[in-house]
Amino acid sequence: MNVIGFDDGPFAREHRGNLLLVGAVCSRTRLDGVLTGRVRRDGSDSTDAMVAMVEGSQFAEAVRAVMLQGIAVGGFNVVDVHALSERLGVPVLVVMRHEPDMAAMRRALFSDAPTVRPPVRGAARKWRLIERAGPIEPLGKVHVQRVGLTLEAARALVTSTTLHGNIPEPLRVAHLIAGALTTGRSRGRV
Repeated sequence: MNVIGFDDGPFAREHRGNLLLVGAVCSRTRLDGVLTGRVRRDGSDSTDAMVAMVEGSQFAEAVRAVMLQGIAVGGFNVVDVHALSERLGVPVLVVMRHEPDMAAMRRALFSDAPTVRPPVRGAARKWRLIERAGPIEPLGKVHVQRVGLTLEAARALVTSTTLHGNIPEPLRVAHLIAGALTTGRSRGRV
């Protein structure tokens, strides 16, 4: 079963514009391919970018699930997990190392303090996508949000794609590759 995990490359706090997005395609824990694309920092193109990356690749028919490390890439470029699942015809599993602080996320999204960051365009729409993604559920040593699969199917997917630690290989590998392509070296935890 091929699963694609997406992660963005690291970026400076003051960076505005496009950022690297990497998709790592794995069959269980074996890396089978890598896709790259771009998303706008704090934009609204993440769902379209992911769909285009998968549909434009040799893996379009082989991908059976999508994994995300959190619901947003490139700052607050929030993925519409329901649209992603529907457009690709596969389940989407959002995997998080820790349960996020939703109140802090909401404050950051709606912050208009210019010393913190410029206001996030489309904040209300993005917050609706975050809320619509569904409940955050504990699953072993991670937390998940899921679209198109049961909690037991999510557990089986995480177990079958995890080799080292708690994070599934598609996400771990996408993180390492995105870091290396952006900064010249991979680093840090997923």
